[in-house]
Amino acid sequence: MRYPVSFTPLFIAIAATIAPTAHADETAREGFVEGSSLNLNARNYYMNRNRLQQTDDNIEWGQGFLGIFKSGYTEGTVGFGIDAHAMLGLKLDGGGGTDGSSILPISDGNGKAPGAFSTAGGTLKMRAFDTELKAGDLFLTNPVIAGGDSRMLPQTFRGVSLTNHSFDGWMFEGGQASFTKPYNQSGRQRIGTSYGKLADGDESRHLNWAGVSWSGVEGLTSNLYAAELKDIWNQYYYDLDYTWQLSDLVSLNPGLHFYHTQDTGDALLGDIDNNTYSLHFTVGIGSHSVTAAYQRVNGNTPFDYISQGDSVYLDNSQQYSDFNGPNERSWKLKYAYDFAGLGLPGLTSAVSYSRGTVDLTKVDPDSKGYASWYSADGRNAKHWERDIDLKYVVQSGQAKDLAVRLQWATNRGGNGYGAIDTDTDEYRVIVDYPINVF
Repeated sequence: MRYPVSFTPLFIAIAATIAPTAHADETAREGFVEGSSLNLNARNYYMNRNRLQQTDDNIEWGQGFLGIFKSGYTEGTVGFGIDAHAMLGLKLDGGGGTDGSSILPISDGNGKAPGAFSTAGGTLKMRAFDTELKAGDLFLTNPVIAGGDSRMLPQTFRGVSLTNHSFDGWMFEGGQASFTKPYNQSGRQRIGTSYGKLADGDESRHLNWAGVSWSGVEGLTSNLYAAELKDIWNQYYYDLDYTWQLSDLVSLNPGLHFYHTQDTGDALLGDIDNNTYSLHFTVGIGSHSVTAAYQRVNGNTPFDYISQGDSVYLDNSQQYSDFNGPNERSWKLKYAYDFAGLGLPGLTSAVSYSRGTVDLTKVDPDSKGYASWYSADGRNAKHWERDIDLKYVVQSGQAKDLAVRLQWATNRGGNGYGAIDTDTDEYRVIVDYPINVF
């Protein structure tokens, strides 16, 4: 069944024209200068990706710097302002054929990543009552277009966005993005997809999105979004999450995430008709929590999303694998502990095990974008992943908010899974040092 995407611009128009009666008189006009801020972050990133069936490992180490300036708004019913950012990535190690981990730019074939890459961008913004319009280089985070922030530097998009907060518990947003700046290079490019392969010369001209978020009941949140990646897909998303606090120590947290993806326009990646969902249930007892999750992909193509992005709001999207293959069924068990329970605030940990079964025989071997997923031997292709995550955030003193994070992932496959991926061990060491200049 095909779903119309015509309501995308309608969503945007509604958000722009909502009567601003709820908060108009309460909105503070702090001024262009008085409301300004400048924040810096220095991120040191080491990644070691050991693909067991390949000769060379992907090992890179880099230092990233990100500065973000945000002005306030000029006074008046309609206020104007600007945002600006600059990024610099430096290679500390990554040569001798060990490039390609994804935190540094891809080499030109010599096995050595470039020594540095950088970019800068700006945004013009306008605010009227509770509606904010931005045009330029955007940091976006929502279920259908989210910039990747899991590497040394973040991903950004060039376009326009509109956000409205007129009513308590409601947020409306929409926009259009035409270009992206990937997290491991300087230049911008058209928006692509993570798992589909476009033919040479093919590209999507832009992505439109619209959505609404609701949090009107304590502990309950829900989101509804729609997006059109021109000539590739229409994508729809819904979630519902509830945290029930039984006592000061015990909580229950059930939740649902659902995506529907359907090819549209020129269908540059071929036929897509994909329904993907995940369900989770978390029990929290004091500093401990245990999560069980089930995820299902219904479709002969993988669940796909924006290239390098984080718009995969599914429970079984792990450090290495998304468990999103064609017709994949997967489950996960996760245990997390907050060491504040032992008098060590700022130290948190998590360990999880995920397992999935994929059917690669139903993939169309003539698909424009997903033919590489086909395998005659992959009817019951299986893989599993084990993840360990340890993080510490300094709580006070000169180094307050300095964060050190250690991540380990092990992914193994069988029964024909090697047709799409190799056995992999991955280690990451990430150090963030944020500085609030003003």
